[in-house]
Amino acid sequence: MKAKLILLSLAVAGFAMSASAQTREKYTSNGADNIFISANIGGSTTYSGKSEGKFGKIAPHVTVSLGKWFTPVIGLRIQGGLWRTNYYTNYAAGVVSGGRLVPNKQANNKGMGVVRLDGIYNLTNAILGYNPDRLFSLSVFAGPGLTFTKSANGVFYADGNTNTYARIVPGNKSEKLRAHINGSVGLLGKFNVSPVLDIDIEVRGEVADSYLGAKSTAHAIGAIYAGAGVTYTIGGKKFEKMTQVVDNSALNDEINRLRQELSEARNKPAEVRTVVETKTVTETKFNKTPIFFKIGSSKLDNYAKASIKLVAEGIKAQGGTYKVQAYADKGTGSATFNQKLTDARAQAVYDALIAEGVSANQLQIVSHGGVDNMFGDAESTRVVIMGVE
Repeated sequence: MKAKLILLSLAVAGFAMSASAQTREKYTSNGADNIFISANIGGSTTYSGKSEGKFGKIAPHVTVSLGKWFTPVIGLRIQGGLWRTNYYTNYAAGVVSGGRLVPNKQANNKGMGVVRLDGIYNLTNAILGYNPDRLFSLSVFAGPGLTFTKSANGVFYADGNTNTYARIVPGNKSEKLRAHINGSVGLLGKFNVSPVLDIDIEVRGEVADSYLGAKSTAHAIGAIYAGAGVTYTIGGKKFEKMTQVVDNSALNDEINRLRQELSEARNKPAEVRTVVETKTVTETKFNKTPIFFKIGSSKLDNYAKASIKLVAEGIKAQGGTYKVQAYADKGTGSATFNQKLTDARAQAVYDALIAEGVSANQLQIVSHGGVDNMFGDAESTRVVIMGVE
């Protein structure tokens, strides 16, 4: 049984490493991002083995978890739990019928503790793609663990007059705290409440080396757990595409270069400064700059924010008045929806420019609603175009 559990654990670990390697190229999570804490309460029932053949009564079960999402698909958590298990065994008086012992099942209970290491695979994000605004996602998890409880030593034997009565008792009634290897699999559903908070529902099936000792002839014990709780993600759920990280770095370098040139120009003598500043303004001057959005969204991604920084630098350097013109794809959504969407897109860019230090007197919002494809496809029509009035 131990060998099977170890092999299961190795297989789960290998699967998680393989899947992580496949997704790491697409997304990245900084070391301090996407670390979460979960608390969960529910009930569990214990199956004490084939010889006893009966589930115990449902008992309260509490767990606390600490983990991290390395990508939108792959996560890892360590979980601790406490409960009082109820189970049935053949540790009772029985009668002999036809030369065979017919034991009476007996209800038992004991305090339990468990530590688990779960690899988590988000099925929803793996199949449908990552969407930070998705309401519900479903994950599978699996991994090894240790169950801690006191178990009786000894063996079973029949005593006395086997023609009438027999009693199954342990050879040694002393109980000691022991650790038993377990393995489990389950489903984890998450309702996205906010960027930092989720409501969880969880179902787990678990098998462990028998922790009943001399109270059962079973070699393995099964358990089913179901519960609900909450997860808090420290600092919020943050994932970035690797291409975004690279592109943003390059854009930031370009912004810093332009700032450095302006600073050097202002520090030069007056007769030279005018020439240098005129050259710098000419190089940064722009007519039209597109800022693209995802379908149905007015949220600024990292690409858009980088573009806005460059636009803001240009506006502040060369002056003038600019139009913030917003568009949506006419073929997606109703006219009313697209009008509201372009209003929101234009406002998002306007607010971001103001936050970068651009004067409100230099900006004019124009919301066009849904329009025909502007650049040959629907995707590029979901855009705000900055330009000189």
